[in-house]
Amino acid sequence: MAASQLHVALAGNPNCGKTTLFNLITGQNGYVGNWPGVTVEKKEAKLTSDKSVTVTDLPGIYSLSPYSPEERVSRDYLMGGEPDVVIQVIDATNLERNLYLALQVVETGLPVVAALNMADLVEKSGDKIDVRALSRSLGCPVVMISALRNTGIDELIAEAKRAATTEGGATEHRFDSAIEGVLDQIEGCLPGSVPASRRRYWSVKLFERDADAVRALKLTDANARKVEQLVAQCEKDCDDDAESIITGERYAVIAHIIDGCLKKAPARMSTSEKIDRIVTNRILGLPLFILIMWAVYSIATGADAFGTAGTDWVNDNLFGEGFELFGQAFPSIPGAIEGLLVSAGASPLVQSLVLDGIVAGVGAVLGFIPQMFVLFVLLSFLEDCGYMARVAFVMDRVFRRFGLSGKSFIPMLVSTGCGVPGVLATKTIENEKDRRMTVMTTTFIPCGAKLPIIALLMGAMVGDAEASWISPLFYFLGVIAVIASGIMLKKTKLFAGRPTPFVMELPSYHFPSIRSWWLHVWERVSAYIKKAFTIIFASTVVVWFLSNFGVYEGAFGFLPAMEGIPEEFTDYSVLAMLGGAIAFIFAPLGFDTWQATAMSITGLVAKENVVATASSLLHIADGTETDPNLWTAFAGMFPTMGAIAAFGAFNLLCAPCFAAMGTIRAQMNSGKWTAIAIGYECAFAWVVGLIINQMYNLIALGQFGIWTAVAFAFIALIAFQLFRPMPKWAWDDDRQVAPAGTAA
Repeated sequence: MAASQLHVALAGNPNCGKTTLFNLITGQNGYVGNWPGVTVEKKEAKLTSDKSVTVTDLPGIYSLSPYSPEERVSRDYLMGGEPDVVIQVIDATNLERNLYLALQVVETGLPVVAALNMADLVEKSGDKIDVRALSRSLGCPVVMISALRNTGIDELIAEAKRAATTEGGATEHRFDSAIEGVLDQIEGCLPGSVPASRRRYWSVKLFERDADAVRALKLTDANARKVEQLVAQCEKDCDDDAESIITGERYAVIAHIIDGCLKKAPARMSTSEKIDRIVTNRILGLPLFILIMWAVYSIATGADAFGTAGTDWVNDNLFGEGFELFGQAFPSIPGAIEGLLVSAGASPLVQSLVLDGIVAGVGAVLGFIPQMFVLFVLLSFLEDCGYMARVAFVMDRVFRRFGLSGKSFIPMLVSTGCGVPGVLATKTIENEKDRRMTVMTTTFIPCGAKLPIIALLMGAMVGDAEASWISPLFYFLGVIAVIASGIMLKKTKLFAGRPTPFVMELPSYHFPSIRSWWLHVWERVSAYIKKAFTIIFASTVVVWFLSNFGVYEGAFGFLPAMEGIPEEFTDYSVLAMLGGAIAFIFAPLGFDTWQATAMSITGLVAKENVVATASSLLHIADGTETDPNLWTAFAGMFPTMGAIAAFGAFNLLCAPCFAAMGTIRAQMNSGKWTAIAIGYECAFAWVVGLIINQMYNLIALGQFGIWTAVAFAFIALIAFQLFRPMPKWAWDDDRQVAPAGTAA
């Protein structure tokens, strides 16, 4: 162990409270990156109470067997010698499942401290855990804690520091004598360089025929043959495969441990179980989820909602006419900046850049922070209290019918905040075809960056008085797009195969820790603000330049300063030329103006740019859906309501922002598949926009043309792919078997 720096690894099952503990002891001021060579996210931070201690939050896993990238990086990190001590976080309300991983971590030979989390729930249930007996059985210190209630944490850290000064001991638990005899013989085949504390671990891995272990140990041919003979004979004697034998032995040990340390209270239905009878009900579960999400978006963006009131205040006062505070009048931000520029003698070009470009663009995006704050408060509460885990369970039943599993819905839940972590969350899907399909579809879900677009559409389509239904409608448009895409893609050769088995812990319902809740909200809101002052800032400068410089009567220059130029000088800008050159692509969707095209293109950099660009082009600093100067002018860019709806559908469903595209490239690890993913998203969005606009023209306006016929052709093609039977060959590939030690 290094004298100056102590390295602590946090290991545990998903939903055991490991991340809550990490946030609590580090303040979540951590470094977030990827493990070398893989795309599994890691978090690393200093201990708040002792900066000489570095804590690494390992991915939540069920086993150290390499079935997924998370299990591989966790195993490699533990066996790589970096951690001085491992804090194994165990959900004390679900000992059997959690001890399966704990036994394997103890077998690594590293110093381990077991943290029995959710001690408050154990006490509430009336169960009794003999900590000393459990410690003797595991062969490591055990501390009862509650990360949510901040109890037992100091004792845990102190115990971890003490354990880090010791060498890992021998494994206390033992399997059946016949299996132990085989493991002893395998241990004799190990190279002498393997430390005594780790020989047990490697013996078990060789018994399981772990390919990584075989490569790492580099056994001699004679020893490799002997190991294979021993394992094959044991399989024959037990009439089972080696991996299942070890799995059975582990659960036998776990049963013995639980008998000696756990005294269950008389059986009774817990509060969580009572709630789940409704929340996860086959009939009520899905309608309840729809109702809850409808309420969430209505509260955040509805006409009379708190979030909308905050946005109105920001735009009317900070970016509008100014405000009064303690009886003193203050100018708006644009007004104050304009005053400074005028007093400093700034040229018209500089004033235009700052006011019409930066302030107008960035201000339009910042105005939506109150709505986004309310949205993230509600979504984070649903995640932290345990409800969203149930939604994944409910959606698994829905998704499985369409060739996906509940695992594919987890990234979509994450994407409601930001598409980047949503795409990263697909790493938990073992099946490569399912993972690729999820990457291609998960950004259909409206993220926080798309909220300004939805708010702008609300005002442009129906006005702020009746717009509360628009926001949840576009959310469920994303969900429908995911389901429809899943059905269609699963019936193609590229994505055929059975859905990945879905294994997930359902944590007990609880009121979130205020600190953890706030950290989750702040993480999302701060990311939005950071983007506003970086990517959006740069984008608005580019848009301002392209829309204010151009050619008029053969001369190129700053258009507002040219003599005799019409009031609509942006029609002569570089942006108008570029947008006009490709506007024909969107003509069937009803918006073929260069302005609408420019908004759609800049939205590929960052979705907030759609509103920022609209505000810059219209020279409005206080862009908001309740400001008639913006949404009325925005609506004036489109000939019909159908065109506005088509514009919204395209921009909400097409390829995500550049940051998410880069993440897709990293997850796909293939330029070809990245192009397929982005191409499919844009093509699907274009088709949906086409159908919306053409059906509106036909039904509302009685217009029928060649593009209406094309729209009907796409409807027929989509219906055929949706409703045709699943091809027989679609189930013949990639049959997935759940990892040993897991249960559905």
